Amino acid sequence: MASRAEGSAGGIVKELTLRGIILGALITVLFTAANVYLGLKIGITFATSIPAAVISMAVLKAFRDSTIQENNIVQTIASAAGTLSAIIFVLPGLIMVGWWTGFPYWLSVAVIGIGGILGVMYSVPLRRALVTGTDLPYPEGVAAAEVLKVGAGVGGAEENRRGLVLIGGSTIVAALYFLLAKTRLLTDAAAKTFRVGSGASGISASLSMALIGVGHLVGLAVGLAMVVGMVISWVFIVPHWTQDPGLIAQAAGDLDKLVSTAFRMKARMVGAGTIGVAAIWTLLRIIGPIVAGIRGALAANRERKAGRGAELPLTERDIPIGIVTATILLSMIPVGLLLYAFGNTAPIAEAPGVTIAISIVYTLIAGVVIAAVCGYMAGLIGASNSPISGVGILSVLGIALILAALFPGVSGDQTKALVAFALFVTAIIFGIATISNNNLQDLKTGQLVEATPWRQQVALVLGVVFGALVIPPILDLLNTAFTFQGAPGAKATALAAPQAAIISTIAQGVLGGSLDWGLIGEGAVIGVVAVIIDEVLKATSGKRLHLPPLAIGMGIYLPLEADLLIPVGAVLGWFYNRWAVTARSPAFAERMGVLMATGLIVGESLMGVVYAFAVAGAEKAGSNDSANVLALVEPYSSVIVVSLVVFAIAIAALYLWTKGRASVAPAFDDAPTPSEATYH
Repeated sequence: MASRAEGSAGGIVKELTLRGIILGALITVLFTAANVYLGLKIGITFATSIPAAVISMAVLKAFRDSTIQENNIVQTIASAAGTLSAIIFVLPGLIMVGWWTGFPYWLSVAVIGIGGILGVMYSVPLRRALVTGTDLPYPEGVAAAEVLKVGAGVGGAEENRRGLVLIGGSTIVAALYFLLAKTRLLTDAAAKTFRVGSGASGISASLSMALIGVGHLVGLAVGLAMVVGMVISWVFIVPHWTQDPGLIAQAAGDLDKLVSTAFRMKARMVGAGTIGVAAIWTLLRIIGPIVAGIRGALAANRERKAGRGAELPLTERDIPIGIVTATILLSMIPVGLLLYAFGNTAPIAEAPGVTIAISIVYTLIAGVVIAAVCGYMAGLIGASNSPISGVGILSVLGIALILAALFPGVSGDQTKALVAFALFVTAIIFGIATISNNNLQDLKTGQLVEATPWRQQVALVLGVVFGALVIPPILDLLNTAFTFQGAPGAKATALAAPQAAIISTIAQGVLGGSLDWGLIGEGAVIGVVAVIIDEVLKATSGKRLHLPPLAIGMGIYLPLEADLLIPVGAVLGWFYNRWAVTARSPAFAERMGVLMATGLIVGESLMGVVYAFAVAGAEKAGSNDSANVLALVEPYSSVIVVSLVVFAIAIAALYLWTKGRASVAPAFDDAPTPSEATYH
């Protein structure tokens, strides 16, 4: 089996091949297992696109006829499945609320697989609206494309040589720092809580070179908007709620616990409200491009039916819109059957038809909205940094409100049944969210390496299928071995599953009548103000200045350690690009900066894979402290100061080194390079 694409130069290029699919499936098993384990253990997952691209290039180099497009298919399959592992942010909630005791294999496969395939289908018209029709940065998609290009030797010889050295150098530096942090010789986290009047707040940062790289790629506007959100959260919301008598009593004198509880239970709810308003506004703004994308897909479909499909430009060759529509509508049949089987207890069993019909309509409509918003968020700051659990909160809020309206006044086991049903519906929608969050990033990579969209979309479906088959047994294994915190009969070694815990809490709060709607309302007001400010800035500056409202919501919602260094990277990237404009070859200098930033993401992503397997191996061997499996020394008092100095010196040295290599580029390097599709 080998699906070939016609390159822009007229040659035939291998793209969707059997060996690529097999390699993608094998990488999927490894990366998905590592991602599920790491996400449940310590609440983070790693991006799989770039590590998969690196492994693919290393393996397929053994074949003389391998192509950049074939490597792109491999990373597409692996990244789709790896991203689908974010379903762990919802499904364990069914264990935590005591509805499931394990993960029924085929039921779990169906939920994950159907949600993921719907995510791919919704992404087809969105590709035209959000990838080819916008200037969103897509940092990880661009980074993956740069890795593939350098590995395939795309561009002039001198540019490739310098680019390979730069991406290799920054990869090594990022990987080395990550490794040293895990040995405890350095640290990858710095945090401090402190009193603010009668309240308290804190500052924390993950010393992550990948976040610096992401910041460089997303740009200054997104970085500054995130700073605004951080200020709202940590200067106003957290200090206010740390004065609350209830939270103070709950913390029992522990300042760190008080601050973290105020952020988790209060600030994140405000952030969810802001994200909700910003998401609705974002959807309203991109409805035009989405409609244009659908029209373009229909026009391309007419061309195919008229026998002129081969004349369509590469960018128009999506999966036909008729197949997309039919797949979405036909998927509602198994969705309905799943919901019927799941909702066979009171009170849903008393009126299953109405409940399931409304849930199907909700899945259809919420799926469209969430796919568009998640795709936009991924384009804005990258799939790894998108507040995907915030979208999960909005999803579970919607279905929980519907169920509360349909079944007022229930209590006890009936409330528990409604909570479980809400989580089950959310799991399907969350599959759509995670895949659309990742897919458009992959399709951006495909655009940059001249991949055929429909072949890449088929690869995305394959990735979903592989991921859906792999994830449930891993979840079941981890539940059997460790259990989950908050679940009935949880062990001392129970996994935290923090995102699943908060989404479950929201469902219980809505259906149990204990949710603080005031916090979400406050966030909505902030979102409205943010939208107005952004529109005024764009109107008065000729669209040169803007402050993305969604990024403000992310700044409020995400913990500081997950996003503080993104604005730092954005500022560094801005200064570097200002210098690049004055270089002898501006475009070349800017590309070298992108490659260096890409290396920072590559190095940490690869080491994230290694670390995940090391942790899993240590746990299997019976370690009581598997997270510190690589530790060589005990923590020492000056580790934060030493680490900050080393981190700052390393980043400064990389930027100075990049400037040195980019400043002497010959001017003719800016000449257009041959099309990527002609390179094997």
